[in-house]
Amino acid sequence: MRSHPFPATLRRQWSADLTPAQLYAVLRLRGDVFVVEQNCVYRDADGRDLEPGTRHFWLEAEGSSPDQAAGPVPLAYLRLLEEPDGTFRIGRVCTARAARGRGYSRRLVEAALAEVGQTPCVLDAQTYVADFYASFGFEPEGAEFMDDGIPHLRMRRSP
Repeated sequence: MRSHPFPATLRRQWSADLTPAQLYAVLRLRGDVFVVEQNCVYRDADGRDLEPGTRHFWLEAEGSSPDQAAGPVPLAYLRLLEEPDGTFRIGRVCTARAARGRGYSRRLVEAALAEVGQTPCVLDAQTYVADFYASFGFEPEGAEFMDDGIPHLRMRRSP
């Protein structure tokens, strides 16, 4: 296993095992990135976070919270869903602004794909990061589309 220049602890939880504080922390990070920073008003809490097959992955650094009682703060996050057709779906991939450029999203995608194994996996990538997902074997599927005012590409990885 290679070392990472900016150490952070990888966490993985089934939805049923998330504590209220963990759920709050990941929802706050997602809101900070998608709603506030990207200025997208949308319903992030889509009902899928608590589905039995949902897995939550995040990286955290101890002592990263200004309020030590709140515990570690997630620096980066992704959600892995099981779709009804048996494929997996990666989504809600985000990194806190102050933690970008450290390879955290790559670590999260690697962890999710290790869990997925040889099962097909899909995602809707913001177009500007499509090359990032292509580096994991994802290929565009269909034309670019707009989602909340941001260009996206549906991508699939079929090992």
